[in-house]
Amino acid sequence: MIEFLMLDLDDTILDFHKTEAIAISKTIGDFGLEPTQEVLDLYHNINRWHWQQLELGKMTRDQVLVNRFGALFSQLGKQADAAACARSYEKNLSQGHYFLPGAQETLDRLYGKYRLFLASNGTASVQHSRLTSANLYRYFEQVFISQELGFNKPSKAFFEACFAKMPGFSPEKTVMVGDSLSSDIQGGINAGITTIWVNPKKERCGGICPDYQIENLTQLEKLLEKL
Repeated sequence: MIEFLMLDLDDTILDFHKTEAIAISKTIGDFGLEPTQEVLDLYHNINRWHWQQLELGKMTRDQVLVNRFGALFSQLGKQADAAACARSYEKNLSQGHYFLPGAQETLDRLYGKYRLFLASNGTASVQHSRLTSANLYRYFEQVFISQELGFNKPSKAFFEACFAKMPGFSPEKTVMVGDSLSSDIQGGINAGITTIWVNPKKERCGGICPDYQIENLTQLEKLLEKL
């Protein structure tokens, strides 16, 4: 029987893509780039590669946050203060929140039935602002953010740091729920706990295979009752 429920935040509970699209468009616009779809697509590709380097331990978080903007402007043949751009983006990103369909209602139902913990790789200041805006702290016993723990998902060290702060923790009674195969699911596998992949597009899992899949959080409660 499941007792401990670890949940990712971005694109699991909150719609990060919508928030990101608004924030990145405003940020690069303020720094002289027109946020066309072509430019946004280029940013997303650069950003994805940088976060992969973080997950592989080849870059630090600070390097990712700044270097992605340096790479974007460089590839477009433009000059800009990448560090200032990164600060502006984080400020824009921290403003507002958008729940994924059914996510808040699911948390309402899960609260009290399971011990809920948040596990995020996001930037601490941004995540805390969004958690406050969305009034999400009330659901979780603990909020674990990689920047504060000193380790990133999917490292085993991240999860071990979380487990140490979860009284009565039992791996057999714990699941990790998230949208990222490389971060959430691989992390749960590394930590030896059950994994549930939030997969709204019904994509193939490739080489990283979760124990279970759902399309959104509204399906989580019934699945948990079977475990």
